[in-house]
Amino acid sequence: MRILIYSYNYSPEPIGIGPLMTELAEGLASRGHQVRVVTAFPWYPVHENFPRDWPKGLYTAGERNQVWLQRCWVYISKKRSLLNRGLFELSFMFLSFFQALRHGRPDVVLLTVPGLPVGISAAIIGWLFRCPIVLNLQDILPDAAIEVGLLTNRFAIFVFKALEKYNYWIAERITVISDGFMENLHSKDVNLSKVHRIYNWVDIELIKPIAPEINTFRNSRSLQHRFETFVQSLTPQEKPAFKADSSLAAKFIVLYSGNIGLTQPMDKVLQAAKLLEAIPDIHFVIVGPQDGLTRLWHECQTYQVRQNITLSPFVDRQDLPMLLTAANVSLVVQKKNVISFNMPSKIQTISASGRPIIASVPQDGTAAQAILNSGGGIWVPPEDPKALAQAIEQLYRDPDEVQRLGAQARRYAVEHYSYQRALDRYEALFQEVRSPHRKPSTYSSEQGI
Repeated sequence: MRILIYSYNYSPEPIGIGPLMTELAEGLASRGHQVRVVTAFPWYPVHENFPRDWPKGLYTAGERNQVWLQRCWVYISKKRSLLNRGLFELSFMFLSFFQALRHGRPDVVLLTVPGLPVGISAAIIGWLFRCPIVLNLQDILPDAAIEVGLLTNRFAIFVFKALEKYNYWIAERITVISDGFMENLHSKDVNLSKVHRIYNWVDIELIKPIAPEINTFRNSRSLQHRFETFVQSLTPQEKPAFKADSSLAAKFIVLYSGNIGLTQPMDKVLQAAKLLEAIPDIHFVIVGPQDGLTRLWHECQTYQVRQNITLSPFVDRQDLPMLLTAANVSLVVQKKNVISFNMPSKIQTISASGRPIIASVPQDGTAAQAILNSGGGIWVPPEDPKALAQAIEQLYRDPDEVQRLGAQARRYAVEHYSYQRALDRYEALFQEVRSPHRKPSTYSSEQGI
């Protein structure tokens, strides 16, 4: 098949949708399909084009790991505003369209959400080439943006809700990543006969348990070196605040790795770290984007957290297994107002690494249900540093429970989040929609399991 993946996130973006779309494209290409990706220049999560030596101009194109990759420039700004977001979305919608026109007719278009305006471009491509569109929902917009206060303008809300309905209308099929998404679409009268639940995946052969005694991130100074590299980027006035612990090999490591944004209450994590300072064996490692780490550095000084925390920039993809398995437990944190169906992609990777998850997230949300259903983690109320600290100390004092939860998380990941299984599902779905005699499949509770 000739498959066009239309997404403004792709490698080398280290987290979020980028790695997922990269793995999907390369996996389908490895199975003999002709895969083309139309995407933006790398921008997430730093909200600026990177790396800085990226070729100048509006467009680039070339082959990478058997995938024909077409990029376009997008307007990007670190300053969050409705105008800047609108310019970002519109620049991708217009400029990506001309990339998508090139290199022939696809048999199927996979369009990811976010964003919404690019659905117009995808619809025109689908009409011109007479090919079906499969809509992949990684988030429910504009609901999520409204819930956290990113979108408040009434006219903008009206426009984005209209675009949301339009995207559902143009799609031959819709794939969702959780039951919460399914329930949301049902409440909006979307025909569930064209909705398929396909969990986000993890490469269980790449991300797998590594024993602590052979983990190079624990037993060398890898994390400390990364911390020192981060410190070198700070001003001279900031550098004396504190220094990295000389050794993490014997520590009980609590890891947070991911975005540091509006929906992650990282200040509560720092407060929990402060509450646990009296237990020197417990050490927090926070891995994230440079600008987020700089904000946390200042907050560490505010909360006087100095001895039991290490901050590190993102690691390369090949180092991710070592990072994840350097932890004894990992954190998934969300604010109270995060909309219930939000599903962080880190849940799959942490589970595959065989490490327990402490989920400080809304109890009725998709993230909490996924972790509790897996049996590989525990839940605590969101934005409650005392409850978070108690849960960490509880696991620190019960290594058998840590081992049991981690083993169960790994089993669940193998059964439900397998990369190859996800490829099978997408491949079958694409074959179905490209058939000239296709009919909507009947939704059942078995879809996507």
